[in-house]
Amino acid sequence: MKNSSRKVPSSRLSRLAHLGGLAGQVASNMLFEGAKQALQGQPVKRNDLLLQSKNIDAVAKKLSHLRGAAMKLGQLLSMDAGDLLPPELAMLLTHLRADAMPMPHKQLVSVLEHELGHNWLDKFSHIELKSFAQASIGQVHKAITENGQPLAIKIQYPGVAQSIHSDVDNVASLIKMTGLLPKGINIAPLIEEAKSQLLAETNYQLEANYLQQFASGLSKDTRFKVPAVHQTLSSQHILSMEYVCGEPLAEAVALPQSVRNDIMTALIELFFIEMFELKLIQTDPNFGNYLYNKDTHQIVLLDFGATRIVSDAVSVGYKNLLQAATEQNREAVKQAACDIGYFDTDIAPEYCNAVIELFLLATTPLRCDGPFDFANSQLSKEISEKGLALNSHSNQWHTPPVDALFIHRKLAGLYLIAAKLQAKVDLSPLQKYIT
Repeated sequence: MKNSSRKVPSSRLSRLAHLGGLAGQVASNMLFEGAKQALQGQPVKRNDLLLQSKNIDAVAKKLSHLRGAAMKLGQLLSMDAGDLLPPELAMLLTHLRADAMPMPHKQLVSVLEHELGHNWLDKFSHIELKSFAQASIGQVHKAITENGQPLAIKIQYPGVAQSIHSDVDNVASLIKMTGLLPKGINIAPLIEEAKSQLLAETNYQLEANYLQQFASGLSKDTRFKVPAVHQTLSSQHILSMEYVCGEPLAEAVALPQSVRNDIMTALIELFFIEMFELKLIQTDPNFGNYLYNKDTHQIVLLDFGATRIVSDAVSVGYKNLLQAATEQNREAVKQAACDIGYFDTDIAPEYCNAVIELFLLATTPLRCDGPFDFANSQLSKEISEKGLALNSHSNQWHTPPVDALFIHRKLAGLYLIAAKLQAKVDLSPLQKYIT
């Protein structure tokens, strides 16, 4: 998709009109194509009608225009629901991860003036009006302060925070319209949690606070670099940070094997540090949120908007779950899963066993004697197959705990990065965090 600028609809009414129009367009396309197939004597399948290319294109284009909650909810559901969803719905949700279009300069200047005052330009010696990164909620610009300090400034799209409730409800309606959600899956808690999470992500002052907490908690760990916050040039909708040099993590695939192994060892250990020491977890582990500085040998951590506080109960529950899975103690895995709230103690044995198998499979790298080869492992495929196999227990389906979804999203994202970097990681030293 061409990444040209386009004004972000900022009023609730205009955003509602866009999403309402999208639902109508998808329904009309399905009706037209279905009628055409029927007239031609072809069998009509709802899934095929839904996933025709013009529907997928319409969804991607509309959400890239809206940005904000509409895009973010699609991202959350497509990643968090994972392999427990039918492949048709997972395919459609994958296309909700479209890249956002940047704001036009006039709208950008209006946001800067509103957040930093009429004299906002006097606060910089230079600011690039062309963004170097876009996301669902904001875009990032490079700037230089009057004393020559380079900054990365994240600027929020206008109207995102005010439109979260209506955007989320409308995207949820669009998803329900597909008819592909399993009957046992209640997405209502996910919808409410998505609203809460998204509201938190639009508060850049809260993100600045998380950024500072991570910087403090990791200050003695030289493997990581957390950008410093520039408070005087930050607000609820603008976050100014130290500009840190580094290459996109995806490019690290060209580095020597030992370096790639060290990077993944650090990132996976960071997950354990977050869960069991900081009690604060950044839940969006995509390539765009990391840089690697070859000169300092540091991993630069970016974007703390999707940070969640880990309660003591959840931390202890996952420590017990990981320890039990490492020991392959199925009864202890079941008890830990119950303590976390993953299912009730009276769950059907066949469904319980299927979920336990998933947990044991996901923790295979922890039980590996020596380095685990993520690139040549069939782990992701096996997890996918077992996740889809839960379809046969659809009468037992329920919505997993929200905290579990975010934690699993983090771990799955790390496994994906490890596979892309073709890393071989010995995770046995990390057992010190769960014993």
